[in-house]
Amino acid sequence: APMKPSVCPKKRDRGDDEDTPEDKAVKSQRSNAKPPLTLPVTPSRYDAPFPFYRRPAEVGRFSLDSQRCYHGDARQLRYYAPPPTEGPSPGFDLRDGYRDRYVQRDENIHEGLEHLLQWVSQNRKQLQGAEEKGQLLNTDFVTWRGHLTKVLTTPYEKQEGWLLAVSLFRGTLYISEVETESARRQREQRSEMLKELTYMGYKFEHYMCADTPDGTPDPTGVVNTNEGFCTVIRTRLGTHSLLFSGEVDCTDPRSPWPDPPSCYVELKTSKVMHSPSQRKSFYRHKMIKWWAQSFLPGVSRIVAGYRGPDGSVVGLETFETMKIFQLIREDPGCWKPAVCMNFCAAFLSFVKKVVTEDNAKLVHLFAWEPGHPVSFTVHRDSEYTFLPDWYVEALSMEKPPTPQIPD
Repeated sequence: APMKPSVCPKKRDRGDDEDTPEDKAVKSQRSNAKPPLTLPVTPSRYDAPFPFYRRPAEVGRFSLDSQRCYHGDARQLRYYAPPPTEGPSPGFDLRDGYRDRYVQRDENIHEGLEHLLQWVSQNRKQLQGAEEKGQLLNTDFVTWRGHLTKVLTTPYEKQEGWLLAVSLFRGTLYISEVETESARRQREQRSEMLKELTYMGYKFEHYMCADTPDGTPDPTGVVNTNEGFCTVIRTRLGTHSLLFSGEVDCTDPRSPWPDPPSCYVELKTSKVMHSPSQRKSFYRHKMIKWWAQSFLPGVSRIVAGYRGPDGSVVGLETFETMKIFQLIREDPGCWKPAVCMNFCAAFLSFVKKVVTEDNAKLVHLFAWEPGHPVSFTVHRDSEYTFLPDWYVEALSMEKPPTPQIPD
């Protein structure tokens, strides 16, 4: 297993809070040409107006079948089919099928960017880059939505660190997560209760989704976590163009926002709450991850199923992604969406400053642990190399965009 690079804390100066976030992060190194060595994470540094974030556009979609095979189509897309609003609580039994109708994806297989790169490779004609920038693809970054979610929530995260490997290839930066030692330990030592809670989240989707736009859910089938439907999104954060993909639970055929990605719905389960303090804690700690995950790809609604102690759903609640900040504004100690987005923009700028050699076999490993700044280590031709040979070869066949030489 990979060693966890050590990160060392950096003392803060008193006057740090006066600057604007994206640049104050790297201001101490502005005078010399060398890239900065660490990126601070303190929320107050990024507490500034919300940065520019272009409305996310869906540029593609793909599916993973029950054997985890890739298909460049929407065959795995499911349709939102909630129970009627009137009447008793849904009473879905989320434990049903856990022992006998559950096929789990093999978590020891680390897929990296594989499926997303299959989509990129098959659709590279529509992604043709700008000649003057020397980019083969017209995007600065390619990654999974989940990796960006982790970056967004970093300023407020107290428990889990992360490792993100970055390679610059043909003018585009690729970001792929590396499992930390502690994440691997947690995964291998997961309690029976946590395993069942994971299943219940998937099971909830089976009660809420149908296979056709007018169908009804069939919860008697097998829950197979190999299956998935992914959207591919293009957008821009500040000066950074992004291409990322993320799994989508379902689309709402009756959505007030009929076009993707707005028509998609994210389904979540959470423990039923009984007091204002429980709800406050839910908004502070859980909602930040829900918000980040859906805001990035432009998913407009999150539907939560609240589970009782017996594993049944006792109520449903819908959150509009764009209105979540109104729920948390009342709480002064709560997270701020602008801090998350400003930090993400600063992190992407940091990556651009650090990773400048175009080489698929060169990996900069960015490491973060709670209470520390982001740091990085450099690895050449190492176990961390993550861009697959087939992809590098496929894109190397392409004619490089040649800068026009003026007469």
